[in-house]
Amino acid sequence: MDGKTLRDGIFALFTRRLGSVAEFMIKRLVRCGRARNQFHDLYDDAAKQRIEVKFSVVRRKSETAISEETVLQCIEEATAEQRMVAFAGWQGVQFDCNIQQVKGAEFDVLYYGLFFSDCVKIFRIEKSAIIEDSDGGVIHYSDKQHKGNVGEGQFHINRDTFETHLENYLYKSLSYDELCDLLR
Repeated sequence: MDGKTLRDGIFALFTRRLGSVAEFMIKRLVRCGRARNQFHDLYDDAAKQRIEVKFSVVRRKSETAISEETVLQCIEEATAEQRMVAFAGWQGVQFDCNIQQVKGAEFDVLYYGLFFSDCVKIFRIEKSAIIEDSDGGVIHYSDKQHKGNVGEGQFHINRDTFETHLENYLYKSLSYDELCDLLR
């Protein structure tokens, strides 16, 4: 397998399978072990930290809003249009990646990231920084993802917020060839 084949496969994965790929990637990058329970993803024995992993693919916002009148058009465009976004061009593209189901009570450090068409950007943030941010701070974390879900929140990464993540929390960048080698 080469980097392009890996990238195309990652963009074709659905949520849970994409999450598993991200967990394997972080496990090898950070050299950590399996989770201690089902409420976090990995465990760092050296730092004694519970690790949560959240990733998203970066896709250009669809041009056509979905409605009852446009539903078939939107389905057709979803298979036909090229929506991948290159890191080099992120500032000129509308996109929205939602890092969700963030349960701060269940982890100590969050590795999150974005799969662009040409690279993977990996970020690392301590739980304490997320909690401090909950009042509309740097990453715009909201602890109100769903009604009644106490302790579960989210934040969005988009053209307006991405620079903040790059400046404050960037951990590592990988090409798809490097990711392919890491996963071998």
